[in-house]
Amino acid sequence: MSARVLVVEKRTALESYGKSDPIARRLLGAKHPTVARIVPAHESHRATAEAVRGALRSLGVSAKYVQSAKDGERWFPRGRFDLVVTVGGDGTLLAASHHVDAATPILGINSAPRDSVGFFCAATRADARAAIERALAGKMRASMLSRMRVELRGRTVHDRVLNEALFCHACPAATSRYILELDRGRGRAVREEQRSSGFWIGPAAGSTAAQRSAGGRVLPFGSRALQLVVREPYTPSGKLRLEKVLVPERGRLVVLCKMRDARVFLDGVHTEVRCGLGDELVFRRSEESLCVLGLARLRAP
Repeated sequence: MSARVLVVEKRTALESYGKSDPIARRLLGAKHPTVARIVPAHESHRATAEAVRGALRSLGVSAKYVQSAKDGERWFPRGRFDLVVTVGGDGTLLAASHHVDAATPILGINSAPRDSVGFFCAATRADARAAIERALAGKMRASMLSRMRVELRGRTVHDRVLNEALFCHACPAATSRYILELDRGRGRAVREEQRSSGFWIGPAAGSTAAQRSAGGRVLPFGSRALQLVVREPYTPSGKLRLEKVLVPERGRLVVLCKMRDARVFLDGVHTEVRCGLGDELVFRRSEESLCVLGLARLRAP
């Protein structure tokens, strides 16, 4: 095959710190329960990575391999690859997705199903070759997932958030204070001042994760709305109006920060945006979706 494939492989806990951190090494040597799965997870991942490499060789595909999305960022320009394959869990796919445009499909292979969440992954080691072959032949179901844009002080800081953003005080023990303005795109906006532990907001793809755990609802894959879910709201005067709401496709959520030291975490802990007193944040649907292969056809709301 003449397809151009980029493979993004996870860096395991054993590779990241298990061999270099003296505490981790001591715990591993003592077979401590807190590190009991580090070595088996690493071995499962490496076996899956080798299976993927073998599958691509057997299919006659010459692929480019990188060990993390950050390491391979320069390999992601539009049109350079026909397919991106991630070998890891959802975190690996999420990290890679930040560099993947709407025209390039992405296929997730869960390399250690016992140890990592693979909601976005279409295959494991057992069926990796079949999944890759079907993906390259254009025979695997493609889901176009909405992503979210985040703006700070009038400038876009991220346009490819797939799961969610967490807005909160820099210290998790402190109260988050802010003003929300929900503009549904109909000429009228709802404004509310809130105190809470912060809030989650994200597109439908992330609604089974933190949004659901915080009391939100599961949205269908095809939904173009964003969902706002406030965490532990302080409500001495009764229920908030903007506690669990949807931001429609053409709407936006505007946030005025009332904290001197706040954070927005995008798709996990590795992408962090700092904001402070008086800063304005805007969350809206991105114009650039993501093409993910092999997801379930439907998801009930």
